[in-house]
Amino acid sequence: MSAYFETATGDLAAEALRSFADVHGELVSAHPGFGFLTARDTSETRAVGLLSGGGSGHEPLHCGYVGRGMLDAAVPGRVFASPHNRQVYEASLAVARQGGVLHLVKNYTGDRINFGIAAERLAHQGIPCARVLIDDDLASDAADIAAGRRGTGGTVLVEKILGAAADTGMGLAELQSLGERLVARCRSLAIATSAHTSPATGEPAFTLDAGRLEYGVGIHGERASSTTPRRPLPDLVERMTTELLGALPADTPVISLVNGLGATTLLELYAAHGQLVHELRGAGVPLARSLVGNYITSLDMHGFSITLMAVDPQTLSLYDAPVHTPALRW
Repeated sequence: MSAYFETATGDLAAEALRSFADVHGELVSAHPGFGFLTARDTSETRAVGLLSGGGSGHEPLHCGYVGRGMLDAAVPGRVFASPHNRQVYEASLAVARQGGVLHLVKNYTGDRINFGIAAERLAHQGIPCARVLIDDDLASDAADIAAGRRGTGGTVLVEKILGAAADTGMGLAELQSLGERLVARCRSLAIATSAHTSPATGEPAFTLDAGRLEYGVGIHGERASSTTPRRPLPDLVERMTTELLGALPADTPVISLVNGLGATTLLELYAAHGQLVHELRGAGVPLARSLVGNYITSLDMHGFSITLMAVDPQTLSLYDAPVHTPALRW
């Protein structure tokens, strides 16, 4: 039996989408017939619409980032499932501008297929469309993983920075190129001490022996190659930081994201951030900006991820640009 409350229609994601639009009606509009959300207020200077999406269960990603300075539209699928290509296509038609539409796609097979089909249909309509594939997960950077690195916490930073870039009037090819550069210098790692609850069974998606944790867990509960003994938080953050910095340009300022996976307290997240600051100082890496909180979750998983993005002055300026969405604003 599912651990989640049954809804009137049995479609939790669809009912949540409608309710989300009711709560944040000054910022977003729901299109329940096709299952997507659009921004009510976006910059008049945009030449290209920005669209992202993916499975539900990662809230506030992606719907929470629809609004001025970020996404024009978000397309949620069912829990941990890709949106249908018809959803992506219809949302793209709704937000495409004179310069077309840019799809921001996390690197999962279903997302790649459905966004790809939608892009082909847009091409038949003469609507320019390009894609930025987000693959920041360091734990899945292995030769035996055919799909390649997963898209995880870096998605939030990429969406924020590209949203600001789109507001400057940047064209489709320029945005795609910038997005690819952002992804190339962004890496994430996630750990978990307990799995999320499976909506289908009401049971943990995986079990861990006492005193062990998943080092390199995915946001859908994908297991790491092996479990590891639990260590004090400073030891874990030290290991994570060292590995992340090893995958990024040396001695470059970074933006950090310490992100909760759903059941982790802010008390724990701020403690992890404090240790991250200590590690970065020890490595001589300037911390330019930081975020701490629940930005891309995994239902009720207990764990956290750390994302580091190496930045230059242009990137930092775009990150600092104003944003006003349901889940992110400054």
